[in-house]
Amino acid sequence: MGNEILVVDDKPEICLLLTELLENKGYGITTAENGKVALDKIYKKSFNLIILDYYLPILNGYEVIERLKYDKFTIPIILMTGLPEGINESKKNSLIIDTVAKPFNIQYISDLVKSIIA
Repeated sequence: MGNEILVVDDKPEICLLLTELLENKGYGITTAENGKVALDKIYKKSFNLIILDYYLPILNGYEVIERLKYDKFTIPIILMTGLPEGINESKKNSLIIDTVAKPFNIQYISDLVKSIIA
């Protein structure tokens, strides 16, 4: 299996930016524009990493993570948010490797992904 990453963000420009960045590093990228679409894709395909926006339509990032935990998925997650102070400790869990504030540093994301998918 290759290094497959699911990028979940309701802003197409963020999905495009991360797709271009990570495909150039040799990763396979799939995108989803909301939490429901993300879960549908996760149930159909294996991913090595999920880059997940917290504030999403239909199902937010926290709801996606709770569903994954309930269904016993162990995919590591990089959680992105424009309001990092809105993510309190009770909403963090073992699936979340790191929480990244938007706007994010492209080099930091690239290095973080590389450290998770070695």
